[in-house]
This record gives sequence, C-alpha cells and structure tokens, in this order.
Amino acid sequence: MPQSTIVMTGATAGLGAHAAKLLVEQPDTRLIVGARGPGRDVPGALVLPLDLASLDSVREFAQGVRRELGDAPIDVLVLNAGIQFRDTNHRTVDGFETTFAVNHLAHYLLARLLLPSLADGGRLLITTSDTHDPAIIPFGPRSLDPESLAYPRPGSGLAGIRAYASSKLCNLLTAGSFAVSDEITRRGIDVVAYNPGLTLGTNLVGDSTSAQAITGALRPVLRLVSTVRPAFYPGRVETAGKALADLSIGSTKLPEGRLYASLVKGQLTFPDPAPLARDDGAAAGLWRVSAEMVGLEAS
Repeated sequence: MPQSTIVMTGATAGLGAHAAKLLVEQPDTRLIVGARGPGRDVPGALVLPLDLASLDSVREFAQGVRRELGDAPIDVLVLNAGIQFRDTNHRTVDGFETTFAVNHLAHYLLARLLLPSLADGGRLLITTSDTHDPAIIPFGPRSLDPESLAYPRPGSGLAGIRAYASSKLCNLLTAGSFAVSDEITRRGIDVVAYNPGLTLGTNLVGDSTSAQAITGALRPVLRLVSTVRPAFYPGRVETAGKALADLSIGSTKLPEGRLYASLVKGQLTFPDPAPLARDDGAAAGLWRVSAEMVGLEAS
C-alpha cells in the first residue's frame, strides 16, 4: 500500500496534538507538521519551521514541504492552527492584525500554495468555529469587511473575541470558495470546514495553571448552560481531536453536498453555517482581497 501523506498546522497542542497522535498511528501514514519555535516536537511526525504570523514563513514552509515530498502528493491538508487575543492591538511582521493574519490569511496562502501538490481525490480540512454564527454566539459577525479586519483600530474588551469570530467566518467562506472552485471539483478534492465547539484545555482558553483551574471550575456551570444553549457544552480535547482525525482521514464522511461539520455535545452534526458564511458575494470579496494581501492572483 502506498504511503499516505498528511500536512498539518496546529498539531503541537490542544485538540490538534491529540489528532496528530491518532494520525501518526495510522498505518502507512506520514505526517508533516508546521510549527513555530524550537522544541515543538510531535512524536512520529516530521516538523518543519512555520510561523503563521509571517507570510514569508508560510511560503518557505510550502517550499520545504514540496522539497521534502518531491513528486509524491499530499493526500490531506489540515489547516487547524488558531490564535485568539483579548484585544486587536497585535500586528504581524506584514502589518496585519494578528488574529486575522494567523487564522485566515496564512492558511488561505498555504492552501493556495499547496493545492497543486494535493492529490486528486484528496482532502482539504479547515478548522473553523461556531462563533462565526451570531444566531448561536451573540458576538458573531453580522457583516464582513476584510480591510477592517486586517487593519482595525486598536481595541480591547470584546474586540479580540469579535476578531476571532470574524476570522472563523473567513475560514468558512474560504472553505466554501475552494469547494466550488473549478480545480477542486475537477480533481475530486473534498473540502471540510470543522467546528470543534467549545473545547476546554486548549491554548485558546489559556494554558497557565490558573487558567486551567478556572476552566475546570466552569465545566459544571457550562454543562448546565448547555442544556438550553448546546454551543456552550464544555467539550474535551480528546473528543474534539478524535473528530478532527476522523474527518481528516475520511473515516467520518460528510453527507452529500455538505461542507460544515460541527461538534455539538460530543457528536458530529452537519448543519448549515450562518447565512453570511453562505453568501457568494461575501466569499468572492474575501477571496479577492485576501489574494491581494498575500500577493497572489485572485483566479
């Protein structure tokens, strides 16, 4: 049996680390991980340098993957990394607001660069969030202005949370744009947008001892809230990571015509995303502006 190759971001901590552990245990599977900084080890995987806050680093990582693989294709591309701040005061070396740049722009560029190396019949998976939907999470985005997301006024309070939610909307719109593109459909590539739900024990909720103690104390409260608001169910890293791994290798398949897989109370569901995430005009505008920002042609 030929070896299957999976390329992944966001594999060094949280649900991504658990998914990576499961993926390297698959027979005849090679996992290549992009990670920032020294000491980022993923047992059983090849780790290549990748700083998603630098578009040059994204380009260098893509070149490194192609160099490592030669003529061998990528069977699955998993874009799982994510970041969240309390404010919108952080900027990347390229001058973009960091949440938007890391969660959306870097992954958009990486997917564009590695798409020619993705195998026919392969899979592209992008991790998103139900925070994109204001009907589920009140601070979800009700409009989309990519320029304002890239260059916002400094803000605190809910600004960081709103920036995160908007970046997750961008992930969904990007997945949708890829899914309907001529190349993806012609080559039979599956596209999946995955929402792991509220997952305690990830870097998004803090990795300090005090943060983990607080989230642990919140678990019973969130369980109670989730009886009326299922999105607030406090999921576990192991459950979310296994769902990510299963979607990546195709052991869990989406129903025909579905793009969005949402983990709700530990079970995968396949709902419609928010109306704005299905807006063709918003998707086309985001694609065009994103291409300009990363220096690619829109087509």
